[in-house]
Amino acid sequence: MKHVRKLLLLGALIIAGLLPALSEAGVRLYVRVRPPALRVVVAPAAPFAGAIWVHGHWRWNGHRHLWVDGHHVKPRKGFVYLPGEWRHDRSGWYWVDGHWRRI
Repeated sequence: MKHVRKLLLLGALIIAGLLPALSEAGVRLYVRVRPPALRVVVAPAAPFAGAIWVHGHWRWNGHRHLWVDGHHVKPRKGFVYLPGEWRHDRSGWYWVDGHWRRI
């Protein structure tokens, strides 16, 4: 039941657009299954000058890991993009979304 409540809360946060702020505050969805190794992908040509390539990653769908393709993003002046990553602690694996950080 506790797991179901976490999933419902996670869904509500995603819909409300509040997940990034709360995830930094410590709200995490843990997965017991280690994500597979990242795929080696050659980034396609940038669609516009200065485009930043965000590599693909594994996303947990509640049953298994699914690959999410990489994509280009527009750079933000005064910011650096930190890619998302899977992290592990004693409770399991959890995903930290990629985000922009002010330089």
